[in-house]
Amino acid sequence: MEDESGRKREDEWFLKNERELLEKARHEREQREKSRAAAEQEGERKRLRDLHHMKCPKCGHDLREEQLAGVSVDKCTYCEGLWFDANELEQVLLQKAEARQGFFRKLLGV
Repeated sequence: MEDESGRKREDEWFLKNERELLEKARHEREQREKSRAAAEQEGERKRLRDLHHMKCPKCGHDLREEQLAGVSVDKCTYCEGLWFDANELEQVLLQKAEARQGFFRKLLGV
């Protein structure tokens, strides 16, 4: 009888430890998968950025950064389109009227 209860406790101990080991292995696998997915996602973001960074949204040619009246604008080397980054147009519009007119004259080459 004591041999049976000892065997039962031993079996329970092994079951408990096996569950813990399986849970630990599952947790480690999930962490590896998350890490791998994050690395792949970061790689995809970098690839897309490299593919589109400083490219004209209209024609796809290269953009060149130019300074006009203290404001940086991106100008297409092919179609001559002008592109403002965040807050750049606001910088122009907040200038005094004379400075604004000068900016747009420089912009148009007048």
